[in-house]
This record gives sequence, C-alpha cells and structure tokens, in this order.
Amino acid sequence: MTQQRLSFWQIWNMSFGFLGIQFGWGLQMANMSAIYQYLGAEESEIPMLWLAAPITGLIVQPIIGYYSDRTWTRLGRRRPYFLVGAILASLALIAMPNSSTLWMAAGLLWILDASVNVSMEPFRAFVGDKLPEDQRKTGFAMQSLLIGLGAVAASSLPWVFSNVFGMEAGSSEGSAIPQTVKISFYIGSAIFFFAVLYTVLTTKENPPENIEAFEREKAQSAGVGNMFAEIFSGIKSMPKAMRQLAVSQFFTWFGLFCLWLYFSPAVATQVFGGKVGEAAYQEGIEWAGVCLSAYNFIAFLFSFALIALTKKFSAKAIHTVCLTCGAFGLASTVLVSNPQILIVSMVGVGIAWASILSMPYAMLSNVIPAKKMGFYMGVFNFFIVLPQIVASLGLGFVVKHLFSNNAAIAVALGGASLAIAAISLRFVEEDN
Repeated sequence: MTQQRLSFWQIWNMSFGFLGIQFGWGLQMANMSAIYQYLGAEESEIPMLWLAAPITGLIVQPIIGYYSDRTWTRLGRRRPYFLVGAILASLALIAMPNSSTLWMAAGLLWILDASVNVSMEPFRAFVGDKLPEDQRKTGFAMQSLLIGLGAVAASSLPWVFSNVFGMEAGSSEGSAIPQTVKISFYIGSAIFFFAVLYTVLTTKENPPENIEAFEREKAQSAGVGNMFAEIFSGIKSMPKAMRQLAVSQFFTWFGLFCLWLYFSPAVATQVFGGKVGEAAYQEGIEWAGVCLSAYNFIAFLFSFALIALTKKFSAKAIHTVCLTCGAFGLASTVLVSNPQILIVSMVGVGIAWASILSMPYAMLSNVIPAKKMGFYMGVFNFFIVLPQIVASLGLGFVVKHLFSNNAAIAVALGGASLAIAAISLRFVEEDN
C-alpha cells in the first residue's frame, strides 16, 4: 500500500477513535473491581472475576488481526472492524452497570472486552497502514495522547458527579451499584460510539496496490483451517526483535494489571479505612478514580513531549526511562497514607503509561511485514493478555495468603514488575 506523509490533523483524525475506546477502558479499569465488590465479591475473588478480559483478548486479537489483513470493502480494511466493535461495546457499556449478580457482571465484562478488542486491535495496524516508517512513532504517540485524554474524563466521572454536581452517590432502588457509576457508563457508551464514528467518516484507507492479486491470495488462504495454520505458523516465525520485546511487554502488563485490579480497593480500605457499604469506602473508590484520572492526565500531557522526543531519541531509550518512572510511582503507593500524596505517585505512572501505549508498537511496526501488520499486532498482544491471565489466576492467592488481603502491597508488586520490564529492554537488539 502507498504511504504518504500526513499532516498533524490527518494523524489526529485517524487516531481520534482511540479517545472513545479509552473512555470505555477507563470506565472499566476504574470501576470494575468496585462493581464486583458492590455485588458481593471479596478481594481474593477479584482476579478470577477479571479473567474474562485477558482470555477474550488472547482469542479475539489475533483472529481480528488476521481477518482485517485480508479485508477490503467499500468502507475499507480496518474501519469495518472499528465500527462493529464500537456498536457492540457501546451496548455492553449500557448493560454493565445494571448487573444484578457477580456472574452477570463477569459475563458482560467478557462481551465488553471482546467488543473493545474488535475496535482496538485494527487501530494499531492502522498506523502501519497509513504512515511511513519515520512518522509511525508520531502516530502511536498521537494515539497515546488521545488515550490519555479519554481516560482522564472516564476515570473521574463518578467523582465529578458526586463532588462537582452534588449528585447522590447512593445506589438506586433494586441495584447495589451507585447511580453516579451508572450515568458515567451511559455517557461513556455514547462517547465511545461517536469518537470511533468520527475516525470512520474522516479518514480514508488506501486500497491494496494490486487488488486482483490481493483477492487471489485471500481466496487461496480462505477457511478456518487455513486461518489457524497461518496463525500458528506466524507465531513460530515471529521476528527476533518481536520475541525480545515480548519479555518487556509481559512484565509491563503484569505490573499494570496489579494496578488495575487492586489500586481502587487499596485506596478505599488502606488509605480511607473504609469497608464495602460504608461511606468511607465509596469516597475511597471515587478518589481512586481521581488518581487514575490523574495518571491519565499526566500521560496526556507527556504525550506532547513524547511526540517531540521521538524526533531526537530512539523508542527503546524513551521507553526504558519511562518504565523506570512508572516503577517508582507504583512502588511508592504502599508508603502513602495521605490521599493527596497519591497524586504524586501517579506522575511516574502517567509517564510510563504514555510510553507503554506507543513506543513498543513503534519498535514493532518497523520489524514486521506490512501485509501481516494486523496479524502480528494481534499476536504481540499475547504478551499483554498472558500476564493478565497469570495475575488473574495467581494474584488472589498471593494477596490472601501472603499479603493478608492488603491490596496496597499488590500495587507495589506491580512496581517491581515494571522495573524488570525496563531492565529487560536492554536485551532488545532492534533499536528504532
């Protein structure tokens, strides 16, 4: 496919849908552990209830990547997946806060995660499709900027409704889930859909250079059997740089999952001293949302710097420094007893998050075949979901039996994992 240099606003338009996608992710990350606890879950049960999310990604992402590489319609190659995923995810966001049981919420998380992945995975390949190699770091940094902006708003919405608009945070009749959370999810549903629709309507895709050869190749490899054969073959033949980078990804996302699983309960119980059902607990959950919003705001601001840094430094060097900042940020949370000081800890996390969303993909996009961009981006996400599965299966036991249900120690463990991720980058030979 022909790739031309794009202007700032063209890159903005093609990335804008990520604002909506991250709005959905931000609501999920800030509120799902609390939703599970509102419905009766204990701290040690939370990881297993999150298990649907990484398993869904493990299955969906390489399949969507495989098929989006082989798709060409009037709407383009990646955009049909953007749109279908946005519709399904928006419906799931409306249903989620109306869950009446733990297993209903876990099932809806499965549906939501699958739908978000349908939209999100092709967005990564979209950068490789549309931008020449020297603009790809900028393209992924732009995605990081919009992700940060979306997550800032999403994470803080329940707190804003309670503390700015004076809305009662209490549960609505017949539901254990606060009204502020419900309204936040409804708003997130609309923003998700319309942000993705904006990208679909404002950005055109480049057709294959030889459409007849493209169609012949697609016909020859049609069928589920061929799909699985190519997926397994592609996994075995991953580029060397991709295998090396996978180690860093594994420890990075294990650390992040520690944050997402346990930060909100840690703030509510360890900092605010609340228990589920008490006002102090709800205040803690809302403040945790503000903290998560803060690190996303830092990521949003740092993304401007990231765009400039990519013109002077390698993605590998930038990512190493940023992961180190994140490691210190997460590790420091176990020492904090003042809620306001947690914002300081989130600065390091925000710097790391901006880089995590962009630099690994910039390194990867230059070492994988263009015609398999979507597939390898999906396979790369194995090393995002596998650590989440490990966390889901093992963290509950560790927190219960080794950490005495102290969620703050689990968050600090995430900091140690980010430190290992930063160290492992020195073994990545490819330095883009």
